[in-house]
Amino acid sequence: MNLSQQKCQVCEVGAPPMAQVDIDEHLKEVSGWTQKENKIERMFKFADFKEAMRFVNTVADLAEGEGHHPDIHISYSKVTITLWTHAVGGLSLNDFILAAKIDEVE
Repeated sequence: MNLSQQKCQVCEVGAPPMAQVDIDEHLKEVSGWTQKENKIERMFKFADFKEAMRFVNTVADLAEGEGHHPDIHISYSKVTITLWTHAVGGLSLNDFILAAKIDEVE
């Protein structure tokens, strides 16, 4: 099943983070996302602040619906989204599911 068609699941605190081999495979499924230590990140560019904020608000609604909340940094027409799963102290399948869904917003 496509990542964007899946639903984020509650993670148990202390569960192990995703293995690097699985991270590498899932990174192939989400365009433009890069791994930075135990997180994935992508920068999105827009024509202006208003478009960037429209995107951020859509992502916020999507994240709330998934129960998985990214770190979002806004700099006028650029939005950087960082994903990782706090409960496991690294990456989980949820991060890639939400990344795929965010890709569809753009």
